[in-house]
Amino acid sequence: MSDAAATGPAAREAHRPLSRWTLLAFALPAAPISAMGLPLVVHLPPFYAGSLGLGLTVVGTIFMLARFWDVFTDPVLGIVSDKFETRWGRRRHWIVLAVPIMMLSVVMIFMPPGGVSAAYLIFWLFVLYVGWTLITISHMSWGAELTPDYHERTRVHGAREVALILGMVLVLTLPVIIEQSNPENLAAARVASMGWFVLILLPIAVGLAVWKVPERPTPRPVHVPFKQAVGALVSSRPLQIVLAADLLGGMSGGLVASMFLFLAEDALKLGTYSSLMLLGYFISGVCFIPLILAVARRLGKHKTAAASAVFNALTVPLILLVPAGNHFAALGVWVLCGVNMAAGPFLFRSLMADVSEHDTVVTGQQRTGLFYSLLTSTSKVGAALAIFIAYTLLDSIGFQAGGENSQSVLDSLRAVYVWPACIISAAVAGILWFYPIDEEQQVANRRIIEERGLQTAAAALAMRTGQPRDPQSSGVAAD
Repeated sequence: MSDAAATGPAAREAHRPLSRWTLLAFALPAAPISAMGLPLVVHLPPFYAGSLGLGLTVVGTIFMLARFWDVFTDPVLGIVSDKFETRWGRRRHWIVLAVPIMMLSVVMIFMPPGGVSAAYLIFWLFVLYVGWTLITISHMSWGAELTPDYHERTRVHGAREVALILGMVLVLTLPVIIEQSNPENLAAARVASMGWFVLILLPIAVGLAVWKVPERPTPRPVHVPFKQAVGALVSSRPLQIVLAADLLGGMSGGLVASMFLFLAEDALKLGTYSSLMLLGYFISGVCFIPLILAVARRLGKHKTAAASAVFNALTVPLILLVPAGNHFAALGVWVLCGVNMAAGPFLFRSLMADVSEHDTVVTGQQRTGLFYSLLTSTSKVGAALAIFIAYTLLDSIGFQAGGENSQSVLDSLRAVYVWPACIISAAVAGILWFYPIDEEQQVANRRIIEERGLQTAAAALAMRTGQPRDPQSSGVAAD
């Protein structure tokens, strides 16, 4: 008899695979979330640094500070998401609340008035990240709580990743269209079109998700003091490994994303085909997600994520071989690099669901929102450090955004783009190899939690009927 079956009909129902329509409705909000997030890394920094004249170092510093602001807000919003429950559940009302915050911020950031200041940019970035954090943490926590099954969690976060990538693909088609129309201000037209895409899609996607997808019942949340929340990071080895890998993965991805337009347009001379390279990259990522799911089912999530990092380290240097102006060679390299571009992000989020469950076994508390807030913090800090490091390095090699650059500077740009990302990816693979929660450990953790639930229900029944109950012990998984 399976572990799930041993705990009764309710547990068997909980372990039943989710329908495709449920997965689709749940995953939809990820599309506008990513459609906003991609320009924040790829298009907005060059737009504010070059077209609006704020400069590389100033813009790099502002985006880094805005991301570090999330280091303080993410845990707070994660704890709030865990603590306050309404008749809608624990997550959906926060997602709805985040929508107007994000929509206002998108208008101000993506469609700025002329002559904006650094203070304008940093204020609206701070507001934008509050809304983005609230919706992201709540959505990922909701996904972690949709199913208790080890492989089904990978499927849930895989569906979310598909929606994320499709959102990127769709938003990237807009610059391709805009570029072909030759607008007077290409950079401003690119950014504004992306903003309108988010403004239209976000309320529709969130409305469908909260309407069609119910939340699974979870234990009533308990208060987690700040000291104890920090203690979770210090004491949990699985949490430390996932956060470290996600931090470094965010740095690697942020480095290549923040310098992409400079590399594509200045070093590789791809001109209006630059956005087509990203389209090929993300379409490749969508197409290979089913293969990654199959590999993860066979090897396990953490080993698949480690193999993905090795693949990144081996494929990114191919960019050094692309001749300037060769669109076909460039597209081939980016399609190859995109084969496993989705692996790390959705596997880390699936791993975090298991880490949160492990924490419940060890501490007796249920704080999924807190753990996902830590995960969003590390990815944001990694991306923020990447933008700061990338733009500082570009300044140090003498690169001029929107200006003339010598061939030696452009060669240095390629090196700065490739080698730091390779080294970081290799480090991610080494860290993940020692992750301790495999499928067997996750099933054991789930059995303990379900047995505790049965004991709690039996104790409540005994109190109501006045009958004594024989205590049964439940094991605790090693940390």
